[in-house]
Amino acid sequence: MRKLLVPLAAFAAVVGVLCHATPAFAAHEITCRMTFSLAGWSAFYKTSSGSGDIRCSNGQRLRVQLASKGGGLTFGKSEISGIGRFSGIYDIREVLGSYANAEAHAGAVRSSRGTVMTKGNVSLALSGSGNGWNLGVDFGKFTISAD
Repeated sequence: MRKLLVPLAAFAAVVGVLCHATPAFAAHEITCRMTFSLAGWSAFYKTSSGSGDIRCSNGQRLRVQLASKGGGLTFGKSEISGIGRFSGIYDIREVLGSYANAEAHAGAVRSSRGTVMTKGNVSLALSGSGNGWNLGVDFGKFTISAD
């Protein structure tokens, strides 16, 4: 009987480990999309803030606050609404944090923005349009935090 318990216990341990590890193997990349609004100004220093709503292909949803700060040769004031697309996401909470960005922008009356940012393996592509005037090249960080 004792000889049977040792292999049975080893088998139970292996099954337990495999069952516990299965969710990690089942994880797959999801697609997430953000609708957003940003308003800000720049005069060498650039700042903007706003809000967004992120929805993912697995049903997760998150309201977020957005902030962008940086500097460079930049002047203007604008209000932008648009769409962001994330890649490299396995859970919606991975979108939170600060992204490095560099941007060139120009606009008069109608303003537009298009930029790609990264945070580790996560990438975010933003595109949008709105009102204002701006001209310049800048660099900085774009931060997404939970609302």
